[in-house]
Amino acid sequence: MANDTATLKVGDKEIELPILTGTAGHPVIDVRALGGHGYFTFDPGFMATGSCESSITFIDGAKGVLLHRGYPIDELARDSEYLEVCHMLLHGHAPTTEEYLQFKDTITRHTLLHEQINMFFHGFRNDAHPMAMLCGTVGAMSSFYHSDLDVNSEEQRLRSAHRLIAKMPTLVAMCYKYNVGQPFVYPRNDLSYAGNFLNMMFSVPAEDYKISPTVELAMDRVFILHADHEQNASTSTVRLAGSSGANPYACIAAGVASLWGPAHGGANEACLEMLEEIGTVDRIPEFIDRAKDKDDSFRLMGFGHRVYKNHDPRATVMRESCHEVLAELKLNDPLLEVAMELERIALSDPYFAEKKLFPNVDFYSGIILKAIGIPTNMFTCIFALSRTVGWISHWHEMLSQPGQKIGRPRQLYTGEGQRKYTPIKR
Repeated sequence: MANDTATLKVGDKEIELPILTGTAGHPVIDVRALGGHGYFTFDPGFMATGSCESSITFIDGAKGVLLHRGYPIDELARDSEYLEVCHMLLHGHAPTTEEYLQFKDTITRHTLLHEQINMFFHGFRNDAHPMAMLCGTVGAMSSFYHSDLDVNSEEQRLRSAHRLIAKMPTLVAMCYKYNVGQPFVYPRNDLSYAGNFLNMMFSVPAEDYKISPTVELAMDRVFILHADHEQNASTSTVRLAGSSGANPYACIAAGVASLWGPAHGGANEACLEMLEEIGTVDRIPEFIDRAKDKDDSFRLMGFGHRVYKNHDPRATVMRESCHEVLAELKLNDPLLEVAMELERIALSDPYFAEKKLFPNVDFYSGIILKAIGIPTNMFTCIFALSRTVGWISHWHEMLSQPGQKIGRPRQLYTGEGQRKYTPIKR
């Protein structure tokens, strides 16, 4: 609501602009009327622009706070399950036991894909990047659900949301299986959301795959801790695509494409690449020194965060799961040894504390995914799987709000002024 006004003075002209305040966070100057006065704001990257009104997720980067529908992320990661978080993101509140069981049943019974979707994969090279396959197949799902593409129908929006949350693990697992040349594994209704994903990833007809409860819990926490993160690049992409009235599968495919960018969804993959560059524990001091040298281009990936200036609230719980997985699997992997030693140094060196360069969620999630056998080129697909509920919740919220208009940013034009065209001689 508007509690106050800001005055913008341009020459002799004064323009009154309302100041809006939400339940938390910075006050926002409402500049929607500014165009009527002949001016636009200029904010590349939208670093100081509120693009929408939302009640889904709140972040206070200075204090290290992340809330989903008001619930702290660390409490959700420790005490809830991913599908419970999905329900609260989509519906606005933590479910009752009855609501949870009904929601879980709905999702479980939508995990199977139409058999003809299998054929799409055979059009890809066997070494295609998993994100390329995921982009294509998510968008293609719209061709199978013609009766549920009316974005103005809340009932149809929710059915689409349920399908996407349910089918993304199946699609992601199929991307992996196609890459490694193994047969697709159908979903099982007797398994949990995380357990079913692990089974579709790693079971083969010749063996009975045993799901470790520790790994299953860690996988569920990876999903929870990546479920939503306010108006990031991919979420904003989904909202912008959705503002045109595009169908939900096209919007989520747009989100997948945006997430694929290395500046967004590739952080945990970049962390593993950094560990590979370091190689062995004895080389860590060399890279620590390079990280401290402001004239060196080397940066420690997986440390610090663009949003969180204190600590990443997701990292504490992810660290617990990381150490639990490594303790159970007892892997003899030099990269994991490098990761653990790097963590020890970062948590004990005053330089990192002063710079707030603590290990973040991407550092620990990357280690977990590698430890359980997921290749690095699949990391961003798993991020997309986790984030689908956040994307579709924002899409649904946007279309539920009255008076929504198609997104149309303006620009500061710096090209040529109007000039005469001289036709070429032919």
